[in-house]
Amino acid sequence: GDGAAAGGYGYTNSGYSVYEEENDRLTESLRTKVSAIKSLSIEIGTEVKNQNKMLSEMENDFDSTGGLLGATMGRLRTLSRGSQTKLLCYMMLFSLFVFFVIYWIIKLR
Repeated sequence: GDGAAAGGYGYTNSGYSVYEEENDRLTESLRTKVSAIKSLSIEIGTEVKNQNKMLSEMENDFDSTGGLLGATMGRLRTLSRGSQTKLLCYMMLFSLFVFFVIYWIIKLR
């Protein structure tokens, strides 16, 4: 009876050591995966910081371009108002010229 109990106990101990080895192997595998995920998350954080920096610089560039474009549009509006006034003056002068030509033709008859 003692031999069977001792044998069973020995078998149980060897079973536990197999489980402990399996747990150690799985723990090491998990540790490796956690380390890989940690390094990946650090790289993602670095990339996010770089992308945010680039976006900030791009936003500043767009702001300065927007200011330049706004100033250019203002100048174009000023020019277009001026050219409309000139166009209106030319049309008035042309109308007066046509009026005088027609008046002169009618008077000559």
